[in-house]
Amino acid sequence: MITDKIFKKAQAISKELISIRRDIHAYPEFALQEYKTSAYIASKLRELGLDVQTNVGITGVIGTLKGYKPGKTIMIRADMDCLKIEEQTDLEFKSKNPGFMHACGHDAHIAWVIGAAMILKDFKEQIQGNIKFLFQPAEEIVGGAERMIRDGALENPKVDAAIGAHVWPSLPSGSFGLRYGEMMAAPDTFIIKIKGKGGHGAAPHNCIDPIAIGCQVYTALQNIVSRRNDPVDPLVITVGKFVSGSAPNIIPEEVLMEGTTRTFSEDLRNKLPQLMETTIKGITEAYGATYEFLYDFRYPSVINHSSMVDLAKDAVETLFGSEKVQVMKKPEMIGEDFSYFQREVPGVFLAIGNSNKEKGTHIDLHNPTFKVDEDIIHNTSALLSLCALNFLNYKD
Repeated sequence: MITDKIFKKAQAISKELISIRRDIHAYPEFALQEYKTSAYIASKLRELGLDVQTNVGITGVIGTLKGYKPGKTIMIRADMDCLKIEEQTDLEFKSKNPGFMHACGHDAHIAWVIGAAMILKDFKEQIQGNIKFLFQPAEEIVGGAERMIRDGALENPKVDAAIGAHVWPSLPSGSFGLRYGEMMAAPDTFIIKIKGKGGHGAAPHNCIDPIAIGCQVYTALQNIVSRRNDPVDPLVITVGKFVSGSAPNIIPEEVLMEGTTRTFSEDLRNKLPQLMETTIKGITEAYGATYEFLYDFRYPSVINHSSMVDLAKDAVETLFGSEKVQVMKKPEMIGEDFSYFQREVPGVFLAIGNSNKEKGTHIDLHNPTFKVDEDIIHNTSALLSLCALNFLNYKD
């Protein structure tokens, strides 16, 4: 049975995958600086006899497993970059790069995709088609997926479908989260500068107070959410940075506001900047101030393809039982640039449960004390392997 072969292999390489994950964790590298990480991955893939491409999208790596004859191609993706966070764990293999940490689980993602390659190479002589193992830079900040696509990552051979997976602290370890359709939002960003006229705090009538204007802009942006948007079309506008002033008795010249928006529908996403700018313009002009408004479209929303979700659901049930399937009832407003791949080919993004209070792995992502439940790594390698073989219509 194919399932037995996959599961036994996954168990056999479990300790090796944990070692790989710890090696990566100890030396985290920031976006587009993953040189040691990519070299380490490329070395592991070459040891497996895969065709290896490096420097794809600057630091990206692709290993291709070619079957015994031509067929479809499926891609399995991992992200490689870390966060600018000072690690605060007691792990023996904690970050040796001060100020940087794998606090989002990308070290585990790398390990389980390498694990899938280790498993699937044993099926090479029976596979009709190809499997690409793609290791992507810069997921956290500058869209490494788009860079790799521009560099031809989905070509030669042409990719027909894609799978991604991420550790998920809100789901129990050993479970696998699946969602049909919208799963994660488009995480766009904006900057607002409001320019007034500074002066003495005792004479506000001689000034144009950008702080007072900024406060009205802040409130008015939330009115877009509650009064200008269809309430069944999810929207978040968050101002996370509001900076102005230098002393308690001085009205400043300028206010700086920075924030993020979260949307799912492309229609709302495209019209939102104009709605925001109209609001900002009206308020600033009413008080004699001027403004600058910059809106940055970042990643599209993650929307899972139904047939790929079905594929993953069947693989989870086959390997681990239906009780390990967690059908996610609502999407998350976080973002992920795996969405760029989904714009090109049918794809599914999986949530890998990582919550185990006894092991201390229930901490949220992007936290200096975040930990990975390492027992999930080999199981995820097994799941990704079965998904790939099922997509390629592998027969025992």
